[in-house]
Amino acid sequence: MGRVPTKRRGFETKSQRGFVLMLATLIASLLLLLGAAMFGITRKEIILSSIGRDSQFAFYAADSAAECALYWDIRHDLFSTTTPNSSSTCDSQNLGTIQFTAYGVPMTFEYQPNGYCARVSVTKNATVPTTVIYSRGYSTTCAGIATNPRALERAVEITY
Repeated sequence: MGRVPTKRRGFETKSQRGFVLMLATLIASLLLLLGAAMFGITRKEIILSSIGRDSQFAFYAADSAAECALYWDIRHDLFSTTTPNSSSTCDSQNLGTIQFTAYGVPMTFEYQPNGYCARVSVTKNATVPTTVIYSRGYSTTCAGIATNPRALERAVEITY
């Protein structure tokens, strides 16, 4: 039987030098690219979920304010066409004096349930006796709406 020739250590051709270094650099670059892509996707998902959360806060503020206006109109006739009322509160917040001026002209107030802004307008119509409560809720405080670039608005409308 013949002997199989063995490779001698330390004997390399010029074309083989640096192959391991180039392979390691290529693999490291691919892993870095994969990590950066995963980071970008994760960042976008976090932003998307925070927008969904803020949208819910804005909707809850609008819904809470609309329910407050509905309660005060039905139970206490707050938005009456005759007498102004200044003792109305929602969530221990005074709504201020609300006075009827004319049919078709909205009566408005601001309310901040749990620190989120809600702006409400109540309009009484005479031609077809209806009341329209339009409530806009925001994902920030009333003072921060103009300065917050991520402030979201959601609206609720009640007609009866």
